[in-house]
Amino acid sequence: MLNYKILITIQIIFLITGCNQDKPKLVKVNGKIIFNGQPLTAGSITFHPASTNTFTKDNPSSILQEDGSFNMKTFPYGDGVSSGEYKITLAPQLASRISLPNLAYPEKTYAKISVPETGLENLILDIGTLKTK
Repeated sequence: MLNYKILITIQIIFLITGCNQDKPKLVKVNGKIIFNGQPLTAGSITFHPASTNTFTKDNPSSILQEDGSFNMKTFPYGDGVSSGEYKITLAPQLASRISLPNLAYPEKTYAKISVPETGLENLILDIGTLKTK
């Protein structure tokens, strides 16, 4: 019976340590997204990592709150994103509603962001200024 308990303990330790091997180092990215001076709501924001980023297995995202605030999360690892370069997209319905449909597609969007190793907190992302780019 003792050998069986040791074997189960070893398997549990292996599973716990094995699952953490691919876990990215996450930094906080939060703030507000605005358009024409007003907060964007009723949608979501997604970051699409560049192929050169150290972690490319997920597209961090956030639901936009009523005041336009967001808190990026990388599923299933938690709050934050790995540092690096990202393309920004909005939910298709939201991008269409503000007449910037290209912002719904990673291959068409012109919105980009660089996340430093220290993260980005209280970021104000003005989508209206991107329209001229």
